[in-house]
Amino acid sequence: MTRRKSNDRPPSPTSKGPIATRVAQPLRSPKIRDRHLDRLAIVYVRQSTPHQVRENRESRERQYALVDHAVALGWPPDRVIVIDEDQGQSGRSAADRSGFQRLLAEVTMGHVGLVLGLEMSRLARSSADWHRLIEMCAFCGSLLADQDGIYDPTDPNDRLLLGLKGTRSEAEQVTLRNRLERGRRNKAARGEMFYGVPMGFVQLPSGEVTLDPDEQVRGVVRLILNKFDELGTAWATFRYLLDMGIEVGLRPSRGPRRGQLVWQRPNRGNVERLLHHPIYAGVYTHGRHQYASVPQGGPPRPACRRVPLAEVPVLIRDRLPAYITWERFLANQERLHRNQSTATTPGVPRGGAALLSGLVTCGTCGCRLRTVYRGRKKTRPYYDCLQHLVRGHEQTCFGLRATPVDELVAAEVLRALEPAAVELSLKAADDIGRERGRLDRYWQQQRERSCHEAERAELQYHAVDPTNRLVARTLEERWEQALRRVRQVEEEYERFAHASPPRLSYAERERIRALAANIPALWHAPETRAADRKEVVRCLVERVVVRVQSDSEYAGVAIHWQGGSVTQHTVVRPLGQYEQLRDYPQLIAAVRQWHEKGCRPQEIADRLNEAGFRTPRQQQPFKRSEVHALLHRIGLNYGRTLPEPLETGECFLNDLADRLGVKAVTVRRWVARKWVHSRWSKRQRCWILWADQAEQKRLRTLATTVKVGSNGYPPELTTPRPRRADRKSSGTMTKSARQGDRRARKEAS
Repeated sequence: MTRRKSNDRPPSPTSKGPIATRVAQPLRSPKIRDRHLDRLAIVYVRQSTPHQVRENRESRERQYALVDHAVALGWPPDRVIVIDEDQGQSGRSAADRSGFQRLLAEVTMGHVGLVLGLEMSRLARSSADWHRLIEMCAFCGSLLADQDGIYDPTDPNDRLLLGLKGTRSEAEQVTLRNRLERGRRNKAARGEMFYGVPMGFVQLPSGEVTLDPDEQVRGVVRLILNKFDELGTAWATFRYLLDMGIEVGLRPSRGPRRGQLVWQRPNRGNVERLLHHPIYAGVYTHGRHQYASVPQGGPPRPACRRVPLAEVPVLIRDRLPAYITWERFLANQERLHRNQSTATTPGVPRGGAALLSGLVTCGTCGCRLRTVYRGRKKTRPYYDCLQHLVRGHEQTCFGLRATPVDELVAAEVLRALEPAAVELSLKAADDIGRERGRLDRYWQQQRERSCHEAERAELQYHAVDPTNRLVARTLEERWEQALRRVRQVEEEYERFAHASPPRLSYAERERIRALAANIPALWHAPETRAADRKEVVRCLVERVVVRVQSDSEYAGVAIHWQGGSVTQHTVVRPLGQYEQLRDYPQLIAAVRQWHEKGCRPQEIADRLNEAGFRTPRQQQPFKRSEVHALLHRIGLNYGRTLPEPLETGECFLNDLADRLGVKAVTVRRWVARKWVHSRWSKRQRCWILWADQAEQKRLRTLATTVKVGSNGYPPELTTPRPRRADRKSSGTMTKSARQGDRRARKEAS
């Protein structure tokens, strides 16, 4: 069979010639060419939602009937392809429509001569996707068609009409969405719009929401809320449920067991949703979450975020039955917010040795101090201020070791708890008894439920015809499983009752009272965890402000108590160098004075201790060895040990600091970083530095320069100038220096 060309016309019925019958001709259009007929005709089928696919069958049949329309236009049936992969997908975007992507691929490869759709809205409801399809069809020479006609994208009039149809399709989508959204908001404003209810609630067929009729389900919900009040964190509450073997009752909203009560192990999501949902306080809310579409290929971002309660569009109090009060719910939300580790919240108490982690702030800049652990085994806690690294300026805030501040705050907290010792002991005993009572009720309900299921299985077994063994065997197996479940629950309850009886014994009550009465012993007991101590401190202390000065061992501590009162204290912190001591000039002057009077190191140590001086690192009394090292440090010696002769440009570390007008700690930091020429004197056990006039000028500029971000200081300020040849780089003395040293020794002998 040969295909008729587009310029051939069918024979007229009045023309001469034998014509037996009149054959129906295809619905040819002058826009359809042979090159179009040589390609494929694609019928695109789509409905927006699965509900429309199931219920709106007429629209589906009309779309599949477009295959006959394509055959009527001249395409053979085997050259017509149906793409229906996007059934149940919205036409708002082409990102998730694999069928539309396949259609574009076929058009781009030049395989398609005609694209048919019931309406243009079936192909796309987005102007961007619609015009992309028009451009591809125009470039590859494909036609578009619907029930109203055939359109050539290369024709200006057809292109204008296709653009108007696409715009109308997009406007229809916006109109339908707005209409549905307004109806949803109107229903939500009355407090009747529910997408489902969480654990502990059920929705009746009438639409009313009530508490779950199962007593055990309600008991588990109240148990979770009460344990959160005691433990303080969602994670600790979740771990408690797992350790105690407590299951939660859920009612699935979909699936074969929809609406039926199912008991399962809890997960962290169940606990967090229960603690964050306002419905447990009897509050109806709508719009608690905002959803955002994630673009393909774009940066990852959260698709859903929880809206703060102050910004929720619909919030109706006392609309539903409640488990807790609204005030208690707000307190729980505040506690959950404070459990997050941010710049403004302390975070959850952890198991580190630092007692005030998350509570200490810097008295200079007002930022929270970071807790770090140093030492070889990372066991020594420190509170450091790192704002100079973040902001890129010279360090003006300093940290300190955590031990003195922690000991001060712990002593103040214990002193505050002393009057409430008896009350705490009674409350501790009552709390333990109340918790055991709740757990005992839970296991009693488990026993009652298992027995009921066993009795129900027994009744079903006895109700069946004994001769019908096909059913009787199945019911008998279910009865045996129920009996095994009863035995298992009984054994678990016996183990629980043996480990934790519902009532406290007299000995246990006396032990609790003794421990609570002696709070310091309970505080320092090895069984008391660091997290428990931190939790006690946070109940009484809001924050601790520490003001540290780099040239003093004394640090000011302000304890801000819960309730608004503030107490001022002073602690002595360990230091690394003598130069950081506040009374360093007085200390050196006293040592020099007693040395000139001929006092020996032990006698100087006794006088320093009587005067109240302490060592910088350990803050302990002076010993003979420490005084001897200090004398060597400042260039004072005994016996035949003479000061080492200095060469041209050399000086001691403290002398160079005085010349530059900076602190000795700063010069010592330069020595450690090798920003200045230095050598260690074994005779005097101190650093000897070399800095001529040019080097001193460079160091003065370095001291007044502010470090810029992570780039640090300019290299020309941190690189020392090459030293003259009066001393070798190895640090050995020149010949003249050695001769002078020998001459001094001979004169001394």
